[in-house]
Amino acid sequence: MDKPQTILVVDPETDFLEWVQHQLGSATTKVITATTSDQGFQAFCREMPDVLLAETRLSPFSGLDLLVKVRQRDPNAVVVLMSGFGTTQSVIESMKLGAFDFIRKETLPFTLKVVINAALEAQAEMKTATTHKPQLTVEEHQDSIVGKSVAMQQVFKMVGRVAHSEAPVMITGESGTGKELVARAIHHYSGRNTKAFVAINCAAIPEQLLESELFGHEKGAFTGAVGMRVGRFEQSHGGTLFLDEIGDMPLALQGKILRVLQDGEFSRVGGNVTLKADVRIVAATNKNLEQEVAKRTFREDLFYRLNVVRVQLPPLRQRLEDVRLLAEYFLQKVAVQKLLPRLQLSEEALRVLEAHSWPGNVRELENTIQRACVLATSDLLTPRDIPFGPGEASATTGGTAAVASAAVAQTTESAIAVLLKAAQSTPDVQLLPWLEREFTLYAMKATKGNQVRAAKLLGITRATLRKRIERFGITKELTIT
Repeated sequence: MDKPQTILVVDPETDFLEWVQHQLGSATTKVITATTSDQGFQAFCREMPDVLLAETRLSPFSGLDLLVKVRQRDPNAVVVLMSGFGTTQSVIESMKLGAFDFIRKETLPFTLKVVINAALEAQAEMKTATTHKPQLTVEEHQDSIVGKSVAMQQVFKMVGRVAHSEAPVMITGESGTGKELVARAIHHYSGRNTKAFVAINCAAIPEQLLESELFGHEKGAFTGAVGMRVGRFEQSHGGTLFLDEIGDMPLALQGKILRVLQDGEFSRVGGNVTLKADVRIVAATNKNLEQEVAKRTFREDLFYRLNVVRVQLPPLRQRLEDVRLLAEYFLQKVAVQKLLPRLQLSEEALRVLEAHSWPGNVRELENTIQRACVLATSDLLTPRDIPFGPGEASATTGGTAAVASAAVAQTTESAIAVLLKAAQSTPDVQLLPWLEREFTLYAMKATKGNQVRAAKLLGITRATLRKRIERFGITKELTIT
């Protein structure tokens, strides 16, 4: 018989603990309880439960502090925090410290099982996950091209062949395939590598400014030209100029680029002096330039000048065997650049990545890995940490529970009426004394201590309200602001 899953619940209210045991306890689920944070931490170290469910308002130290201590003891611990009408700050702080989810107590009759089941599934996934052994054995250059597929090996060979020459290079491929990385590699292995590599995106700059960006301008050349500006050609003198998305360059500028390629000469905007530029041009585009030439949107003579050597990058869907290496590389890159812990990918998560079609290519994979690292609640990434498409909310930490909580819990007076109505129409849901206490406290705070308005809000008589205030000891906690 399989060992039952264990849930540790820490809350100062014994009525609540009994209710949770009744809700979650079963032949396959063991529920253990504690009423203080120090007892809870001792129980956690002793039992090593699958899930810890803890109130934020604990003594002698808070639930947030308990979360920190538990995560220090076990970085992969799955912790769910809860509070009666928790503040925005407490929710944010909980998630920042690594909580799996945060639940508002008034929603528990509807969301408790959803949250805990998701938490148990996450823990079970981590326990059964097979850790992937990284294939990258050396520290990679931050601008390196990663790949072991036949298609990428051909790209590497082409880079090696053309790097030593001075010939212009045209890099083609879909968006996100890594065209700038190939351009940087060509420069890195060339005889110009001690000089500047300058990149400019021809599609990202308005036409009226692109000429100035490329060639620079003299003071007073146009409105706003308050001083002389050095353009990208001058900046890259002796080095390499990368013209990204050159297929989007306006026709008028194409002619001026052609002149630089032919004569190595240009003038700043508004200037009369002819300048020399010793620059190697590497261009890139995701467009079919042959078709653009046929449509007369791209100059034929410029096309042949740039297309001396062509490097075609394959889309990621045609080299899925590279996904593992790329994912490892991006994990390492994110850890260094974002100052985050170095995480590991499980074999199951890698299979999910390899099964994806990657319409956004390598850039999409990098963004996916970065998002998974930022949202992870453990040091091992499993399939639920890999979000794709519309379902990403439920694939991330506590997404399903968060949606359920948001649907029920609103910080307005109408939330109480909504919840009461929902409780009446939902089988097996009872507003237990601990929940009545939370509603009473909320109503008194919402009405600034006005018992008449609070009783009306709760739908009870003022006499009943007074009895609840006394029974629950609310006056000891109530602080009117």
